[in-house]
Amino acid sequence: MFNSLSRPSSLALLLLIAAGTIGGCSVASDMDSEHAEEAVKAVLLAQQEAWNAGDIDAFMDGYLQSDDIRFVSSSGEIRGWAATLARYHRAYPDRAAMGRLTFDLKEVRVLSSDYAFIFGAYALERDEDRPTGLFTLLAQSTDDGWKLIHDHTSADEVHANTE
Repeated sequence: MFNSLSRPSSLALLLLIAAGTIGGCSVASDMDSEHAEEAVKAVLLAQQEAWNAGDIDAFMDGYLQSDDIRFVSSSGEIRGWAATLARYHRAYPDRAAMGRLTFDLKEVRVLSSDYAFIFGAYALERDEDRPTGLFTLLAQSTDDGWKLIHDHTSADEVHANTE
């Protein structure tokens, strides 16, 4: 059942999350942590604004341009920035399909000076429906600012078959 944990990247991610949650430990100072939290939130706000402007390419600026990023949904796992971009273009071919996106950030936890965990909900408002769901993200601090490196998004059950 957990055989994928034997892969170094999965184990490292698990250890990183565990280290950030044990006893409220923090590698970064409170000031650094607060600044990082605001910077991470700004990435999601920029993504929301890009989406609502109909600009999937600008939305993807929030992700690290790397073959190592992971996007997971009910449709399965996608690896890499280019494949994730292609998936978004396929799933949302026009403004009507994109609708209006709203994020509700429930938790942004800075795990270290280099990583942050984000949990939230999304809602799309479209003419024909109102899909909603949850997401769990891992962001990494880079020379270009905070970037998403892992995205696990799930649609609420009533909309799960539309993804």
